[in-house]
Amino acid sequence: MAGQMRTRSQRSKWIIIGSVIGLLGIIAIGVGVGVGVSQNKSSSKTSSNTASANGATSNSSSNGDPVQTNPNDPSTFEKDPNLHQSFYALAYTPAGSQLPNCTNSLDDVIEDIQVMSQLTKTIRLYGADCNQSALVLEAIKQTKVDMQVYLANYPTPDDSTAYTRQRDEIKAAIETYGTDHIAGVTVGNEFMLNYLNANGATDPNSAVGNQGAAILIADINDTRSTLSEMSLSKTLPVGNSDAGSYFNTEVLEAVDYGMANVHPWFANVTVQTAAAWTAEFFEETNVQPAALLSNKPTMYIAETGWPSFSSDAGNANNGASDASEANLQIFLDTFVCQANQNGTGYFFFEPWKDAEFGGVEGWWGLFHSNRTLKRLQLPNCVLN
Repeated sequence: MAGQMRTRSQRSKWIIIGSVIGLLGIIAIGVGVGVGVSQNKSSSKTSSNTASANGATSNSSSNGDPVQTNPNDPSTFEKDPNLHQSFYALAYTPAGSQLPNCTNSLDDVIEDIQVMSQLTKTIRLYGADCNQSALVLEAIKQTKVDMQVYLANYPTPDDSTAYTRQRDEIKAAIETYGTDHIAGVTVGNEFMLNYLNANGATDPNSAVGNQGAAILIADINDTRSTLSEMSLSKTLPVGNSDAGSYFNTEVLEAVDYGMANVHPWFANVTVQTAAAWTAEFFEETNVQPAALLSNKPTMYIAETGWPSFSSDAGNANNGASDASEANLQIFLDTFVCQANQNGTGYFFFEPWKDAEFGGVEGWWGLFHSNRTLKRLQLPNCVLN
């Protein structure tokens, strides 16, 4: 196939900090699991149309926050004509959702949901720390949008308490908000990639890989048991997410769905061939092998996209194409509508990340950290 996906020893940092694209991993939370009390928006936000970077008008404040006709009712936000509900799904982590400093806020998550709901009906989280499950579900409740969320548990190979801590937060959020807006629960994010790197191995189906898989499968089975014991109104599917080349077969046999990170940027392909490479890699490396298993887990692209900038010149080009808004536009134009037409389930990668990681790490997605749209023309096509 067209190239081999490049991997990195510290990809886990990608998600711990913040993903929309899912789309706006732009933001912040900080309320307890029982976030039943509404935190009203500031009455200083009034309706106005402002010019966006691409020349169109936008129903948002100057910093990109949606305008509400009733400042006390988050469901009255005005729609932005530059945004279209053309994306299958977005990857999202509210900013400030990383221990030990949970600096997130419900107001910020509400604004994220208001924006993301104009692009998609589905988002995925990466973990559950800092009450992010409850905050997202509360934001969906207050905005009254039609949205489903994949809750997530981000266990780490070196700390067994990470799994149980997040499991209990997910359970509490489900007990408070029910399952109407929950699409599933994902256990593990690049767990196998990190386990193999930590143990000097590369093959997810090697003896070392199977050792790591056993740890992860125990967490997956425990999640199933926890959900079953809750006697919920519907059965929530349980899945796993990992780098595209790092799925362990035994793990896939234990889940209902798999989410694969597939990034053409790190495969060092040109932006002109990026969409085709993404489709080919995903089909050959993830979809076809999963279809051979007895449980036939549904496969999704957990992350894909193209960076719009680099914090340093040395990483501004992947060896084939630049990190730029113009090239992000090319990827949008060649991937989104085609994937929709083909019925591919994908989560567009848009985390807002701290600048400390350098390179392209803080420059994925459609929006800047203040929720203003980059100089882009978003696709306007229907989902299949």
